[in-house]
Amino acid sequence: MTNFFLILMGFFIVIANIIGFISYKKKKNLYFAAFTILLLAVLFGGIGGTLAIFIIRDPFAMFYGMQLGQYLIANSVIVFIIAILVTVIKKYNNGNV
Repeated sequence: MTNFFLILMGFFIVIANIIGFISYKKKKNLYFAAFTILLLAVLFGGIGGTLAIFIIRDPFAMFYGMQLGQYLIANSVIVFIIAILVTVIKKYNNGNV
């Protein structure tokens, strides 16, 4: 059962990053991509928790979904920090040219 949830966690992280990349390509805004991944963290955390409740049939299984959401939120924070670094580097390079 643990392997199933690990695979599900990896799948949701990859899908969230792909959707974030697609939103970046459309809007050309890293902050919007980070926000999209943050919203998907909530959505996929809820889906993972609901799936865990139906599979394990225990109310405490909701914590699996919360753990999945926690990893996706950390992923969103990493993308947001990268967006800040890219913005700072662009401003620094534009000022020196």
